[in-house]
Amino acid sequence: MIPNMEKYIILDKQVGETPLACLESYRAQHPELVGIAMTYAGRLDPMASGTLLVLLGDECKNQTEYHNLDKEYEFSVLLGIGSDSHDVLGRLQTAPASPALPSTHTLLARPSQTHPRTVTTALSELQEKLQLISDEDLTGNIELPYPHFSAKTVQGKPLHMWTLENRLDEIEIPTKQSIIYSLTLDSIETKSRAEVCREARTKINTIPEVTEDTKTLGNDFRRVDVRQDWENILSDNSLPEHYYIAHFTCNASSGTYMRTLAHLIGQRLTPSVPSLAWRIHRTKIGVFDDINHNWKKQYN
Repeated sequence: MIPNMEKYIILDKQVGETPLACLESYRAQHPELVGIAMTYAGRLDPMASGTLLVLLGDECKNQTEYHNLDKEYEFSVLLGIGSDSHDVLGRLQTAPASPALPSTHTLLARPSQTHPRTVTTALSELQEKLQLISDEDLTGNIELPYPHFSAKTVQGKPLHMWTLENRLDEIEIPTKQSIIYSLTLDSIETKSRAEVCREARTKINTIPEVTEDTKTLGNDFRRVDVRQDWENILSDNSLPEHYYIAHFTCNASSGTYMRTLAHLIGQRLTPSVPSLAWRIHRTKIGVFDDINHNWKKQYN
């Protein structure tokens, strides 16, 4: 044990890293931690980045005390494209032209300068819809289904294994009671279909190749098929030339999946559209005061 060693450290996990890889990378740069117990308190998906709380030494024995900490996320939702994992790393689904996204499918196929007033109106309408969903539909106590690609155990097997084995019809998808303290729409941007596909492939390629025999069913996150899905979207000129990406900030209780929220946001639009988590970045870990609407304690 190192004299006067801190109980925990805060690391910045990058997109493409697993929490374990982030932890071990830090250990490798700090020889004094060789042989010291380290464990993270709160996972982050491979496609997510941000604050990772890592316990050190004897504090690892108290890991359960950190399990119910609240989190703040900045996350973005791509509207018009969905996936079975609810992020860019899943098998994709797209939607034809939809009244829920009028300018994505029509106006933005032309330069926005052509009809700036109409484009502004369409964006304003979408903003109103998303703000209503944020304020009324997805805030407060809410029961959320676990993503099909998650580590939640069902009958002794992780949910993602049931999914990969194509046996979801044999089980009931579990749900979790969560508290969304606040869900704020920060901004909406547009990206061309080519930009979206290029950036998605870049995100996918940040993950090191998975070759372990124990993970052969996952087949390296199915990336051969997922990359082809993005290529198909890029080459399909019947699809919109531009897509909306909505940026949110969310304060939520422990275990709330931003991927699930990203999926539900698209579902709650009228009419519904496919959607997925384009970016997830965790910014805070601690205890949120729902009455005064601020953070009572933060780990930083």
